[in-house]
Amino acid sequence: MTVSGVSSGSNSATAGLASDTNTIAGNFDTFLSLLTTQLKNQNPLDPLDTNQFTSQLVQFSSVEQQLKSNSFLQSLVQSTQNSQNNAVVSYIGKTVTSSGINSDLSNGQATWSFNLPQAANVQVTIKDANGNQVYSEKGSLAAGNGQFNWDGTKTDGTTAPDGTYSISIDAKTAQGAYVAASTQSTGVVSGVDFSGSEPSLIVGTSNIKLSDVTSVRAPS
Repeated sequence: MTVSGVSSGSNSATAGLASDTNTIAGNFDTFLSLLTTQLKNQNPLDPLDTNQFTSQLVQFSSVEQQLKSNSFLQSLVQSTQNSQNNAVVSYIGKTVTSSGINSDLSNGQATWSFNLPQAANVQVTIKDANGNQVYSEKGSLAAGNGQFNWDGTKTDGTTAPDGTYSISIDAKTAQGAYVAASTQSTGVVSGVDFSGSEPSLIVGTSNIKLSDVTSVRAPS
């Protein structure tokens, strides 16, 4: 279960803000030093113009405000990222459905969701991770959404080992016209991976991007 990196996704954003803040802080210190030196060494017979001095004080205040804004923004980004990551962790143990053809066979159960735009005669083919066909079935399906559940029994009657399997649905109308069937994979989330630019859910041996998830259900 990959949960230890809950806040790692915000590292790049935090590092960028920290770098910008350090740059502004450096400029702020330089500005303050120059202003102090200028005041100390001004000519008593020709003192610093009041308007110019006021302008410099306004710049001083502006830089100070920018430093504070960056600090608040950094805290806000960190807090938002942590909240998002904590929300993603709550997916662990839930059943998710995502776009794709792969599903994991576990404890004699693998499930795919599908959609047919119209009723069709279909041939369902399941292959293992090496691309070898392990199961095939023909039948007819109505239009709409449905689920295909496989208990791991291969065509020859033996039991397939747990692992990742892919499905293909070859669908045609009674007149022989091809029907485009879309498939989705279903599985239980066992962990979360924060190493990429977007959190991904660990389902069996697969990593599913959060943006690819189409539904989340409590375990049955």
